[in-house]
Order: sequence, then structure tokens, then C-alpha cells
Amino acid sequence: MAKFWCSLCIIIILQLSKLAISRREEVPTPPLPVLPLPTFSQLKWQQRELIMFLHFGVNTFTDSEWGTGKENPAIFNPAGLDAKQWVTTAAEAGISLMILTAKHHDGFCLWPSRYTDHSVVSSPWKNGHGDVVQEFVSAVKAHGGIDAGLYLSPWDRHDRRYGQDLQYNEYYLAQLQELLIEYGSVKEIWFDGAKGKNAKNMSYYFTDWFAMVRELQSSINIFSDAGPDVRWVGNERGFAGNTSWSTINSTSLSIGNASIIDYLNTGDPKGTNWLPAECDVSIRKGWFWHKSESPKKLSELLEIYYNSVGRNCVMLLNVPPNSTGLISETDVQRLKQFRSAIDTIFSTNLAEKCFIKASSQRGGKGGGFGPENVLDSDHLWTYWAPRDDGHKKEHWIEIRVQNEGLRFNVVRIQEAIGLGQRIVRHEIFVDGKKLVEGTTVGHKRLHRLEEVHGRVVRIVVKESRGLPLISSIGLHFDPYWNPNEQLLF
Repeated sequence: MAKFWCSLCIIIILQLSKLAISRREEVPTPPLPVLPLPTFSQLKWQQRELIMFLHFGVNTFTDSEWGTGKENPAIFNPAGLDAKQWVTTAAEAGISLMILTAKHHDGFCLWPSRYTDHSVVSSPWKNGHGDVVQEFVSAVKAHGGIDAGLYLSPWDRHDRRYGQDLQYNEYYLAQLQELLIEYGSVKEIWFDGAKGKNAKNMSYYFTDWFAMVRELQSSINIFSDAGPDVRWVGNERGFAGNTSWSTINSTSLSIGNASIIDYLNTGDPKGTNWLPAECDVSIRKGWFWHKSESPKKLSELLEIYYNSVGRNCVMLLNVPPNSTGLISETDVQRLKQFRSAIDTIFSTNLAEKCFIKASSQRGGKGGGFGPENVLDSDHLWTYWAPRDDGHKKEHWIEIRVQNEGLRFNVVRIQEAIGLGQRIVRHEIFVDGKKLVEGTTVGHKRLHRLEEVHGRVVRIVVKESRGLPLISSIGLHFDPYWNPNEQLLF
């Protein structure tokens, strides 16, 4: 009898094992990615959404934007400099990356470089023993949760080697090594091709520079007109194109080339490189602090946010320290208002408790790719994926509100960009009425509408590169939005 029960148990275990294996095999797999894909560092950069630039140097003390290179270092004396105040200001604004101008076009270095005396060593600040870069990176590191970035201007109006290709490129590369070896982890390094009309003829060895950056810090993102990790958006207003692809052909790009601005602004659906855009803009009219200037209005900053972060980009907001060495209180307060407004608008998703359905789903019900994924807290790796019907090109996902409906004026859509950017065209209907005809989505697309009161919101993907994968959808109310207000930039 015992032998019988033992045999029966073995049979049952084998059957259960077969069933388990069968069920495991039946679990639908994720769809293939659509290339190109972001790197880990690019994904982290994209999720930051809002980062800060700090333009600071001799121009802060001369009331100018582009220094001549002939400034006496003695004018640099920020007696009350407090990098901790900069970092606290950034943290309160929800910013996780700060980029400091270690050297601007005037050639004055904010650190004691061994290769020039046109730096803080020749200034009265801290009797020539100061180091702004060190104070900056130390304050960032001490705070935690914020990363450091640096800008080293290629154009140098002071150094005598500028205009001599070999000598100046060696000088520049030496300073780049100083910054990336001696100051700890740097998460973004900023390059540009800015140069005055009468500047000396000069060739920059960008390929050599980028290779050195990669060798010294492999997890860094390199910014320039041509990447290779982050591209310029093509203007300093902070506006991305209404169509905004993270993909582009890097072979069509070159640093300082004004003819490619439109291409930089929109990207390329057939692009072979993942090279997302960064939207740089200043909180004031100028990039350096000027006593006569005030910060932009809250409505202007929100407009820029919707047209940068809300168009699949990262917003790089310049907040310049003043001649005391502090971020001005007016700017601090405006940043607090800005963060409070963003939190007010987006901290609540009105769609969260709504019923959601879709045209189809990969793997069927319970397959792990259902429309309910767009309402969870993961905006990257859980997503709705429709069934691959081969010939079918149009897919939709719908939010249904119970009872009296919802009042909202912002629709948020996010793609699972870890598997590629896919959506080419989409439309939004509320109670059967088409309110939006849109193109790209990417990491985040924000549509501002006149106030809507509706019960059924349908997002229709009209065209996509492969199957559309939507990771998050939100309905929000923006109390600051006045569609009739005219904003001047």
C-alpha cells in the first residue's frame, strides 16, 4: 500500500511539474525593441526632466555676457560665496543635476589650474587660495541626491595659444583632465561651438576630447550640438519642436553648424542614433547675473516646461549666482513657486481610479501587458502593449470615468522608451470629440487643453514604428493655465 501511495505521489509531482513548465512557457514575452535604444546613463538623464545651469565668473562682476578675456582677475571676489546655498536652492526646486561654468569664453578658470594663472589664484577671493569648482562639487556630494556637471568653454578669448590648433588643443585637453580626474564624479560635461564673428580661426579636436572624457569617466553624458549622448535643441528659448524625436543621424550633425538647427529641434524618425535633446534657457534675460534683471514670470517658466519636458526633452534652467556668490533671493523664490506649481499640477493623477480598456493587449488578459499598467507608479518598464495583428496599424486605449465625469486641462502620455521611441502620430478624443492631433510622445508628452469636463478619454495611436508601448497616462488639472494669456519671449 505504501508503495502505491509513493508511486501516486511521484505521478502527481511529475504532472504538477509539467503544468508549471507549461504555464511558464505560456507567459508572453516582451516585444522586440525598436532600435536605436538609450544607454543606462541616457535613461537616467531623461528621467531627471529638470536640471540647472550656473553661469558664474568674471562676467558676474562686469555686467557683461561675453567677457573680452582681458579682465583683471582682481575683479573676481564673491565675498559671501556659499555653494551649499546653490545646492539647497536646487534641491528645493526638485533638481537633481547642476552644471557649473568652470571656464567661460573669457578664459577665466574657477579652479586653480596648473596651466594658467588667469584663474582664482590671481584673485583676492580667499587670498588666491579659493577653488569654486571644489566648493561646488563638495556641496553637491555632501547633499546627496544631486549630481555635478561642468562646462569648459572651447572658445577662449584670453589664452595666447588660442588660434594655434595643436598648442591650444593640448591646453584644453590638459584642463579637461584636471577637471575629470581631480574633482570626482561628473555626470554631464558640456561642450559647444559658440564663437564670436571676429574670433581667431581655430579647429577643435572634439574627437580626441570625447575619447578622453570616455576614458576618464565612462558613465558621463557628453553634451554638444552633435552629442554623442545629449544634443542641443537648437535654440536658447527652451522650446523643443512640436515633433520631437530622441533619434537622429549623428553623421548629419556638426558642432557650431547653424544650418542644422531645425534638424536638432525635431530629430529624425529614421535616425540611427539615440541622441535626445536638452533645452537650455535662463531664468533671467541674460545668462550671467545682472542687477537690472529679474526672473521670468511663473507663467513663462511653466510655458517653457510644457514645451521642453512636455515634448520629450530635459529642461536645463540657468540660475546665475550674483556678485556676492549667492543665488539671488528673487530667483530662489521663483524656483520655489515653479516647483510648487509643478507638484500642484502633476502630483495627482485624476485617471488613477478610473476604468481603463484598450483595443487589444499582448498575450491576452493576465498576460502582463494590460492597459492597467499605464496607471501604476512605474513609468518605464511596465506598459500597455497591444496585440500584434500584423496588418492593423491603429490602436487605442481608453479611460472611462464613473458617475459625473472629470474636470481636467492636461493630458500626459509616456512611452516605454527603454524599448525605443515608437509613436509617430496620435489623437485624443474626449466623449467622442477630437481635441488633439499630435505627433511624437517619447519619454513624456504633455497636452494642455482648454478646460474639459468629460467621461471618456480615448488616446488613438494612428501610426507607430512597431507596436506602440505606453507606460503611463495621466489626466491633470493645471490651475495656472490661462490659454488666452499672451507670453512674450
